Amino acid sequence: MNALERLESLVVAARAAGADAADALLVSGTSLSVQRRLGRIEHLERSEGFDLGLRVFVGQRQAIVSTTDPEPRGFEALAGRAVAMARAVPEDRFGGLGEFHPPQSADLDLDDPAEPEAEALIARAAAAEEAAMAVPGITNSEGAEAGFSRSRVALVASNGFAGEYSRSGHSTMVTVLAGSGTAMERDYDHSSAVHLSDLEDAAELGRCAGERAVKRLNAIRPRSARMPVVFDPRVAGSFAAHLAGALNGASVARGTSFLRDRMGQQVLARGLSLRDDPLRRRGLRSRPFDGEGMPCQPLALVEDGVLQHWVLDWRSGRQLGLRSNGRAARGISSPPGPATTNLWLDGGTMTPEALRADIAEGLYVTEMIGSGVNGVTGDYSRGAAGFMIRNGELAEAVSGITVAGNLKDMFLNMAAANDLRFRRGTDAPTLRIEGLTVAGA
Repeated sequence: MNALERLESLVVAARAAGADAADALLVSGTSLSVQRRLGRIEHLERSEGFDLGLRVFVGQRQAIVSTTDPEPRGFEALAGRAVAMARAVPEDRFGGLGEFHPPQSADLDLDDPAEPEAEALIARAAAAEEAAMAVPGITNSEGAEAGFSRSRVALVASNGFAGEYSRSGHSTMVTVLAGSGTAMERDYDHSSAVHLSDLEDAAELGRCAGERAVKRLNAIRPRSARMPVVFDPRVAGSFAAHLAGALNGASVARGTSFLRDRMGQQVLARGLSLRDDPLRRRGLRSRPFDGEGMPCQPLALVEDGVLQHWVLDWRSGRQLGLRSNGRAARGISSPPGPATTNLWLDGGTMTPEALRADIAEGLYVTEMIGSGVNGVTGDYSRGAAGFMIRNGELAEAVSGITVAGNLKDMFLNMAAANDLRFRRGTDAPTLRIEGLTVAGA
């Protein structure tokens, strides 16, 4: 019995137990990971998993159960428990399955047939750590990791939907320290890819991590002031995530988004756009259908600074009088909720150097600390580290500072460089934001 047949039998069992509607999700996979520190293998793990979730509706009452037992002989009892639970909970007038759409064919190339052996992962971790430790000034290592995973997702619903896809993943990460005693600084680099051939070179990752750590030595705390702040791409992506969070349909429906009343209005600086594309070939978060069986399509959430769409699943869409736009994400034991896929902010035309060239005194941020963001008001305050900008050039390292503002104003006073790279699933180029409060000494 294959995955779709197994799920179909579970949905049939749910209907027989009294469910008016049901869907079943199966996620199975394998993973292999290795961790190496100072020349020694500290961790080597291989795991295999099989998880199955059943969601049932009795009227508009919903319940979810899950199991790790793949055998159909237990499906009748599992379905019976789910239906009994659904009958005991309150109604949700926005709940229910979505419309039926047949699975679409899309060549996303999400499954790399190459599966590395443990020895290959050990060699990759070793290359990353040794290259980092070879950088002058590096004194210690927090280790290097290399990993591989492959998973399979299958979904069947009583509205007629049945679809499945598989995905692979390769990763490398290295973290090292420079200096000694209380003057030590750490930094890292990492790469993730669907196909091994797209993974960044391990030795280059190690060299970059080492050089970044050394550059952070002898950091100071600058004076407190309002100044332009430039965000390195590896932290700039957090602004794409903050903006997408404010566009989350569930938050908008609850009235807890600071952009809840801004549809059709300018929320980003002119020229900037926020895009989400679940159909990018080899994308880290690509998928042919969402967690409710809806077909996936690229979406410009913000176009040329103007808000165009919320991030919607079926429940949040119904709350807002709209339809799902295929952004449902779900777990085995949790209901669907709206979420983005391959998300990025774009629109920059200048080089990073040109973006900061006219800054007499400013801040260049390479690391953010904490999560001080108020989704209701947009108030923003996070710890940061990086470098001062003096006359357009990067200067002394700084740490122990706080960057603060309000996201509504920050988005409107944002400029982007032209160095966008798709590395993390949520990405942005170098960003410049005017007039932020930097709290230091």
